[in-house]
Amino acid sequence: MRPSTTFDSADPVGVPGPASMMRVRSASAPAPGRPVNEDLVFRFGPLVGVLDGATVPDGFDTGCVHGPEWYVRHLAARIGVAEAVRPAARLTSNLAAAILAVRADHGGQCDLDHPGTPSSTVCLLRDCGDQVDYLVLCDSPLVLDAGGQVSVVTDNRLDAAMTELRETVAIVPGGAADPVTRFRHAVSVQRERMNRTHGYWVAAADPDAAFHAVTGTAPRYGPGALRRAALLSDGASSAVEQFGLTDWAGLLDLLSVDGPGALIDRVRDAERDHPDRLRRHKSTDDASVVFCEFG
Repeated sequence: MRPSTTFDSADPVGVPGPASMMRVRSASAPAPGRPVNEDLVFRFGPLVGVLDGATVPDGFDTGCVHGPEWYVRHLAARIGVAEAVRPAARLTSNLAAAILAVRADHGGQCDLDHPGTPSSTVCLLRDCGDQVDYLVLCDSPLVLDAGGQVSVVTDNRLDAAMTELRETVAIVPGGAADPVTRFRHAVSVQRERMNRTHGYWVAAADPDAAFHAVTGTAPRYGPGALRRAALLSDGASSAVEQFGLTDWAGLLDLLSVDGPGALIDRVRDAERDHPDRLRRHKSTDDASVVFCEFG
């Protein structure tokens, strides 16, 4: 299944000249059989991003008339506006402004204090000419190839919360032992830990979440210069993290040669052929990639 959303561009940003080129390729596809993609990839000039909206399990209320797809589209648009108005501001500040603006977009129709309010992971990268700024919030990792070394920027607080959550669910009294009841209990407990100090942070209705993101910079020039970067939703990072199809360096090589769509195709094959390796309650997931190459 080919991705439903792609863009491929190479635009000069930051310092003029050939060395300032950032080539961007992307792909995003909904889970097979699903008409809606709750992921979103975008580019606003020197800023690129991946958002992964949290799927609402069947039978759960959110206190909101909108869904994850609506939320990620509005959040991306508001991030773009914030960047246009304040291009030199910190990514955390612009993300906070975007989250606050989306609160207003709800139009007073929704209970934004509800623990199930629509939410999304955020992975951002901005080319500032002499350096690249990045931000990771929740489980959408960023892979960097800088100075000949491949590293991964992750926010592992959701994984830590889920590990603790599984331990909690394991000791639920025997009367709640059936899988459906345990799953509903797990979702309820997870919601209680969203955007809490000892839980995990995600873009939802609280702009303070932006200031809990993992942030950093990478140089554009010199011996440690950034050469390649990949922004991934967890549906795409599963190629490494769940299915072990390659390592992070191999993932970047695959993206360089075959492009983001090929990575998603390989994930789809793995979801079909190795369902035993899945660590999520869904057999397939939306998958998104933004791949950047720097001149």
